[in-house]
Amino acid sequence: MYNDHFGFSEPPFGISPDPQFTFRASTHQEALNTLLLAVTGGEGFIKITGEVGTGKTLLCRRFMSLLDSSHVVAYLPNPMMEARGLLSALAAEFEVPMPPDVGLHDQLRVLNAFLLLFAGEGKKVVVCIDEAQAMPLETLEALRLLSNLETDKRKLLQVVMFGQPELDEKLARNEVRQLRQRITFEYRLRPLDRTEVASYLTHRLRTAGHNGDPVFSARAANQLYRATAGVPRLLNIVAHKALLTVYGEGGGHVKVRHVREAVKDTPAVHRPVSWLWAAMPAIVLMMGIGLAVGVP
Repeated sequence: MYNDHFGFSEPPFGISPDPQFTFRASTHQEALNTLLLAVTGGEGFIKITGEVGTGKTLLCRRFMSLLDSSHVVAYLPNPMMEARGLLSALAAEFEVPMPPDVGLHDQLRVLNAFLLLFAGEGKKVVVCIDEAQAMPLETLEALRLLSNLETDKRKLLQVVMFGQPELDEKLARNEVRQLRQRITFEYRLRPLDRTEVASYLTHRLRTAGHNGDPVFSARAANQLYRATAGVPRLLNIVAHKALLTVYGEGGGHVKVRHVREAVKDTPAVHRPVSWLWAAMPAIVLMMGIGLAVGVP
């Protein structure tokens, strides 16, 4: 690998959501503030959406790491299961003994009893669901039924759903309108802007141990932004491939041509084209109109 070549202690552009490399982008900080405010206020359902690769899982982990011992937290990374399976998974997360082969009604009753016990101990119960767009409608409804329990002051269960924009489409269905009405806080994650991309690259490189001259030229960083639209996961993939290209040449700095080579090898990213080629159809059309009316 290129770590020794560039002076890295570890690869700077891995695609796993490593909290050590957390970049405090404005959109992530705003989302985190929204989550903390909502949980402090004891709200029922909170929704965070964002396109693939915008850092929802990392945000979820940051959020859970900030919850103190007064919170009981359950994390469901893959909620694509039937209603009974979801409630069993929650029982396991809360270490609640659940009798085998019980029906949905009895599962809800057992979990409700333990929620009351947690409340009596002054605990707030928070369920974080990643990839929430994968939840079947029946499972969403079971989650709503579980969240019905409340005291005079607050809900006994708070649910934070992290999902792709398809989650909004699912929640727009008439069958889950009752749950939709209970979402009191929501936030949509945005990609990084042009300025943040340059800062993001610098942050990742420094976190990986680089302390020398800038590795990415300003033009290369701009090309990365244009190609990836500021989506962090795509940034990591293309930046990693560009570094590999530079390493293969024995160089030390990423230039525009290295980014372009990396983009060619990454089908998921945009391929910027020059303004001339982009405008060519319109130019040809105008030339045809000019010839038709006899313009020299």
